[in-house]
Amino acid sequence: MNRLYPLCFRPILRQYLWGGRRLKTLLGKEIGPESDYAESWEVCDHGSDQSIVENGPLRGTTLAQLVARWGDELLGRHHPQPRFPLLLKFLDAARTHSVQVHPEDARAARLDPPDLGKSEAWIVLAADRGATIYAGLRPGVDRRQLAASIQQGTCQDCLHQFQPEPGDCVYLPAGTVHALGEGLVVAEIQQASDTTYRLFDWNRVGPDGNPRQLHIEQGLEAIDYDRGPVDPRTPQPTCREGVARLVQGDKFILDRWRFDTAETIAGDRQCHILCVLEGTLRFGGHPDIGPLVPGRTVLLPACLDPIEMIPDGATVLLDAYLP
Repeated sequence: MNRLYPLCFRPILRQYLWGGRRLKTLLGKEIGPESDYAESWEVCDHGSDQSIVENGPLRGTTLAQLVARWGDELLGRHHPQPRFPLLLKFLDAARTHSVQVHPEDARAARLDPPDLGKSEAWIVLAADRGATIYAGLRPGVDRRQLAASIQQGTCQDCLHQFQPEPGDCVYLPAGTVHALGEGLVVAEIQQASDTTYRLFDWNRVGPDGNPRQLHIEQGLEAIDYDRGPVDPRTPQPTCREGVARLVQGDKFILDRWRFDTAETIAGDRQCHILCVLEGTLRFGGHPDIGPLVPGRTVLLPACLDPIEMIPDGATVLLDAYLP
């Protein structure tokens, strides 16, 4: 008998000056009274930042412990891994967050302590009127021009920008300059890394009245200047009706499911991170899980047989897994 089963985790909440309240009002997270809740880490194995199982016999177990003890059952054909390689989170940008870039694997491996690189993708859940995403450099912008604009406090003049719609997916491979504008809520799938180089913080100060730390030289070194502007991706059809491919990358694959009748998933010797965006979802044979509502996430271990997903009406979910 398999030891593992569909796993739900306790969210890890992060408070930053650009956060707000929509992790609760939109996604139902249990937050405190403050108005700076910026991130909810749903599935995470990164040093001391650990997702903790909150359902079933393994309640209280960390994701790192699952990888160490049941790596083959959890990761299947992608075992072994030193840690769980993906991280899923929600972000509430009540204010524009900093312009930043993340290193690729080789550069991040030289850090002390070493880290993974950070390729990521955003799926827009809510967008206020006029909200802006900054993604990639404008055509022709080079290191010299970007460095000068940072020094002058006009970094945004070098950045490609657009106003997204809910449902848009933006893929940001490591080395891509980016920022979320004010009024956006997104789901993010990324490599399990927390290495960020902050290039520009909109000339503002932190809670202590001082400017937040920047990492300009490291960031300028990490940028891929050949990438250019990044726009929302066009979903691609798959062989399965109702399932669209949003990202086919070398670090993760991301699909979006739209369905209103029972479907099956898993049984393919790889783990899946499922995140409900719309509707309500139950799992056949697992009455202790759910119903899953928008903002809820579940990890399906690779050892599972095909499992039935039973929606209550029209349902939309994200399915993230390793290539």
